[in-house]
Parts: sequence; structure tokens; C-alpha cells
Amino acid sequence: MTPEEILARLDAPLSLRKRIGYLTLGLAGLAGSALIGILWATEPGLPPRTKVAFAALVAIGLCWAAFGGWAVTRRTPLFARDRVIAAWLGLSAWLIFTIGALIITTLRHRLEPSLLVVMVTLGLLAALNLRAARRAKAALLHRKNELTGA
Repeated sequence: MTPEEILARLDAPLSLRKRIGYLTLGLAGLAGSALIGILWATEPGLPPRTKVAFAALVAIGLCWAAFGGWAVTRRTPLFARDRVIAAWLGLSAWLIFTIGALIITTLRHRLEPSLLVVMVTLGLLAALNLRAARRAKAALLHRKNELTGA
């Protein structure tokens, strides 16, 4: 590939495949939030911890829906910015899950080692995903700067 072809690919907006993926992600986040919201609204007398958990799940779903909508509407190249934002959302969702799980298990029971393993594993995966996304973004921007001479 010539530098001009590479630069044209770097400056291209999202492909149709990625747009469909982000649209699916946005709709899934919206559907999940709506279903949890409906369940929350139709169940009287839920314990406070359940209400907090539902609120967190609705918020996480709405964040994914907003991210999917944002990514689909971008007409400019993203240079892996979408991957970095998705990785931060994943890390934030893990953090919310971990804090909630720790609070609930320590108040009601003792902390199970299996839950601790799941929390640590998911946290490591989220952190590695963020690291990979940031590296991909840096590599794309570095390559663009090399090709444009900036």
C-alpha cells in the first residue's frame, strides 16, 4: 500500500460493519435499561440494595446506548477513540460491579474466594482492554503523523 492509500484508510469514517455493531450495542444497552426499568417500576416493595443495583444497571445500559449512538453518528475518523471510550466504560462498569458486590457480600455474608477471583479476573481483563485500546489509538495517530509529515 502506498502512503496515500494508508492515509485514505486512516481518514475514512467507520465501516458499515462497525456502524451496525455500534447500532446493535446501542439498542442492546437501551433494551436492557428499559427492561430493568420496567421490572423496577412494576415490583413494589423492593429492598433498597435491589433498587440501587437496578439504578446502577440502568445507568450502565444507558451509558452503552449513548456510546453506541455517539459512535454511529460520527462522520469523522475516530482513530480508535471509540475503542478507548468503550474500554473506559467497561472498566467503569467493572468498578461499579465490584464495589456493589463487595458491599452486598460483606454486609450479608462473608466474602467468597470465588467472587474475589471473578472480580480480579474481570478487573484485569478490563484494564488490559483499556491498555490495548490506548496503544492502538497511539499507533494510529503516530502512523497518521508520519504519513502527513506533521
